[in-house]
Amino acid sequence: MRIEKLKQAFEIETRLVHFPLHPETPPEGRSMAELHAGRNVDPEAIYARMKGLMDAEGLPYGRRTHTYNSRLAQELGKWADTQPGGEAIHDALYRAYFVDARNIGDPEVLVEIAQSVGLSPEEARAVLAERRFKEAVDADWAKSRAYGITGVPTFVAARYGVVGAQPYEVLEQLLEKAGAGRRA
Repeated sequence: MRIEKLKQAFEIETRLVHFPLHPETPPEGRSMAELHAGRNVDPEAIYARMKGLMDAEGLPYGRRTHTYNSRLAQELGKWADTQPGGEAIHDALYRAYFVDARNIGDPEVLVEIAQSVGLSPEEARAVLAERRFKEAVDADWAKSRAYGITGVPTFVAARYGVVGAQPYEVLEQLLEKAGAGRRA
């Protein structure tokens, strides 16, 4: 929502750069309890915070019991960005993971998601099986490390950045600091 508002106010182009958040997660996923074990965090507090942030943005957010490896979803997203209408996959992946608690590390789930947004299931299956966008995601991960990114979302404009879910005003200040032109 905020990004769309920024696109209307500023002359900017947005590009998703993927980040290796918990790349050690196995394909079948891990329970949230296992993810948080030994980290001295309150899972209920984390959920409540995220739910509040998503509610404030008008985004749906479900209660997940597991976390899943997003690597293949990132590769599929890179491919989808090369297809007409493919950008719709990002919202569908968000919904699948954060609302419906689906395993976005499962190739069959990913093919179904691709088909649901009008992309070829056969092509999606081939992209995943052949890992056609592995190098592109590897490059994103390298760029993320080079930028010093440690969390998501991170917003970067020119050589400036902010980490985390930020209010619209903070993102607007980031773009102004980076010299982005306002639309008339």
